Amino acid sequence: MSEMTENSNKRSNAGMDATDFPDDLVQTQHAWNATYAALAGFHRGDTTALRRRLLRLSVRLWWHPYWNTARSVPAARTELRQLTRARAAARAA
Repeated sequence: MSEMTENSNKRSNAGMDATDFPDDLVQTQHAWNATYAALAGFHRGDTTALRRRLLRLSVRLWWHPYWNTARSVPAARTELRQLTRARAAARAA
């Protein structure tokens, strides 16, 4: 497998166009997911730092320049979330 294929963020589903996400956008979504999971599992103590991090990451995700070029932003956002969840599940397996 070539390095480009191995490191690609391109994903396609039947009947859908392939979406190629920038690496920084994928990394930000992954960080958002990890922060959200940490916050959801936090039972005691101060959650301020996690909530602030989640807010900063949310802003980065929402205003990323990629969304200006996406054909269908809602579908692309869903695809990005699915991509990062699938990668996290593959790493955990």
